[in-house]
Amino acid sequence: MREAGLRSHRQAGLARLYGATALACLSACVVPTVPALAQTITANPVPSGTQMLLAADTLVYNNDNHTVTAVGSVQIDYGGNKLVAQRVEYNRDTKRLVASGAVELINSDGTKINTDHIDITDDFADGFVNALRVQTVNDAYFASESAERMGGVLTTFHNGVYTACEPCEDKPDSAPTWRVKARKIIWNGEKKTVRFENANFEFFGFPLAYLPAFEIADPTVKRKSGFLIPGIVYNTHLGVGVKVPYYFALSPTYDLTATGTGYTKQGFLGEAEWRQRFNNGEYSLKIAGIQQQDPDAFIGTGNRHTVDSGDFNDPNKFRGMMGTKGQFAINERWNFGWDVLLQTDKNFSRTYNIDGYNGLVHQSSIYLTGLSDRNYFDVRAMRFEVQEDTLSSDPTARAAKQPWVLPSFDYAYIPDMSVAGGQLSLNVNARVISRDRLDAVLADQTDENSINNVRGLEGQSSRLSAEAEWKRTFTTDGGLQLTPLLAFRGDAGYVSTTSESLAAVNQMATNLGEDVDMRSSLARYMATLGLEMRWPLLFSMSNSSHVLEPTAQIFVRPNEQYVGGLAIPNEDAQSFVFDATTLFERDKFSGYDRIEGGTRANVGFRYSGAYENGWGTNAIFGQSYQLGGENSFDAPDLVNVGAYSGLQTAKSDYVGLVGFNSPSGFSGSLSGRFDEQTFEVRRAEVKAAYSGLPVSLSAKYAFIQAQPLYGFATDRHEVTLGASTHLAESWRVFGTGTYDLETSVLVKDGVGFAYNDSCFTYVMTFSQTRDTVTKEVSQNIGFNLSFRTLGDFGTSTSAVDTIQ
Repeated sequence: MREAGLRSHRQAGLARLYGATALACLSACVVPTVPALAQTITANPVPSGTQMLLAADTLVYNNDNHTVTAVGSVQIDYGGNKLVAQRVEYNRDTKRLVASGAVELINSDGTKINTDHIDITDDFADGFVNALRVQTVNDAYFASESAERMGGVLTTFHNGVYTACEPCEDKPDSAPTWRVKARKIIWNGEKKTVRFENANFEFFGFPLAYLPAFEIADPTVKRKSGFLIPGIVYNTHLGVGVKVPYYFALSPTYDLTATGTGYTKQGFLGEAEWRQRFNNGEYSLKIAGIQQQDPDAFIGTGNRHTVDSGDFNDPNKFRGMMGTKGQFAINERWNFGWDVLLQTDKNFSRTYNIDGYNGLVHQSSIYLTGLSDRNYFDVRAMRFEVQEDTLSSDPTARAAKQPWVLPSFDYAYIPDMSVAGGQLSLNVNARVISRDRLDAVLADQTDENSINNVRGLEGQSSRLSAEAEWKRTFTTDGGLQLTPLLAFRGDAGYVSTTSESLAAVNQMATNLGEDVDMRSSLARYMATLGLEMRWPLLFSMSNSSHVLEPTAQIFVRPNEQYVGGLAIPNEDAQSFVFDATTLFERDKFSGYDRIEGGTRANVGFRYSGAYENGWGTNAIFGQSYQLGGENSFDAPDLVNVGAYSGLQTAKSDYVGLVGFNSPSGFSGSLSGRFDEQTFEVRRAEVKAAYSGLPVSLSAKYAFIQAQPLYGFATDRHEVTLGASTHLAESWRVFGTGTYDLETSVLVKDGVGFAYNDSCFTYVMTFSQTRDTVTKEVSQNIGFNLSFRTLGDFGTSTSAVDTIQ
């Protein structure tokens, strides 16, 4: 090989000039990375002063024909752009450059162009490329028999093909999963559009759709007004719906998407979403509404009407929502934001699957949050929207039992310096709650006086809590770890309620045989002196190692105040489960409204094992003891949260958990709570799973004994099964089902079929849900097709729980 630098100064100068011109012209054919059906021929700018390197077996100068030709293993590197060809010829008269013979052009961004022949002018305006093949940096593939560029604006691809599927290594000539063929593809760089003429969409080599002509936005443009990919939805009460969105690119910082969906049973649903971005955040505003054609379709789900459904004043005739979300960074530590939902009834957004607002429970909130290394601050106003099936004809009763939290405040601080050799932590919580309607549960739905518990008082209540905790761990020479603990907490509260709520509390107290001492204001404290002892023991064997950690805790405290007389509301500690995961908690209540009091000891052990063959085991087992003072879990509050918890007796129920996992994909666990005298099962959960090829399986059984005073009058038995099997490398069938053994109802079930490869995903699901009381069945069909770089089409696949 002879390098250009070895030639005479004149030849070297010409070589650089012609080689630079050649590469610059060839760079006009570089294709940028774009997720669409066509690519554009553009040139990447090369910084001024960039040196060009040219290498070839031979350089031939023909002064008669005014040509310069590089022959044999031609390599040109210019500004990060690389060209490899067998022959490159430049004509100084016509100012055309021709490269031929296994031409490969690699752009500075990684895009590859392969072709047998390139003929292009040196001003980038006009060009001709034969047998063009392009691989973009995101592995999109484009090919055409020829391409032309005219006037620096229009690029025309003749007999073009586009796909985002990688060629099959075993059969490179076989058809990809999908591709688009068009006789002519015209890109307009000025109008930023791509037009397809005589186009066919092929799937596994078979033509599925023919379109004489259609036009899309220039794929290099990230934001351009136009129709988006439509979708199809189906629901038992809505029918089949066709969703057509239109996108308005109004500005680089804000846009609008309008969507119309026509349902065969309920009519036209309109949606609009406005989005705007700023340097420090963004916000969105969404509205949706429908004038339902058939409100009676929802009566079977629990809706009841006090007026005829055809009446103009029917509250279920017109349904709609307005939602807004936003988040802004005040600085690197502080954030401000909101998520607010307003709707005509309490389940419109879930019924019509309004994206971002369709959860079973939606929390509307406005918040300010600060976070640093050892500080956390959060203040927010909240309201929970429980999107149940039941609607109400009384507008004033819609979700009135759900409270407003105005506000909720949390602050946590851990000093970066030790205190007396230990760690100090500070926590503050405050909340103000307002509720428009009494929320009480009846033991007998036909008897208004059979009140089981009062979940929320009508009116207002507030509480301020502050707590400090100090602890330090000492380790003895024998490995025993001793952790003394000191904690102090103070609370102040205020309650303002109605006579109706007081009457409900009195009725509940009468049913329970308790006194009533409802307080309008209160102040209380709790001091804790605690000690935890842990002794980790390591047992090493030839093929395994085991750690057994006996643990004992004792907490000395005064009695919990203001409980036995049903004196204060319990708003935030109503969810309560005593199991192995909460055995060693200092305060087992989940919120701040209740405080665990009296002297209590927790005793048990933790275990973990590891084996050389990859297996692992773990276990927890223990019991809790009320050693002195009043048992907080035996003292009823307005929701009877401690009833049947397993902690209401001096000796608690036993709690345990054992689990295993294996390298072959098997895993399982068994957890439960057992009566402290008879060892009768009070609560149990069994899980088993296998994850592997070609089959994945999962099974779960849950049992909870009846808790009448807590709101569950009967035992609960439920079994959930799931399975997934791969029929071939990319094909999968899956299904799931949940069966209520107590009511003998298949609560929900579903099956699905899926295909997945590197460029295409297809999922089809069918699911059913049944009401355990009315046995009414609701059906959903979902499907989704996803073409990489093209987009998605179909519905949401959340109708069935898939096993991945």
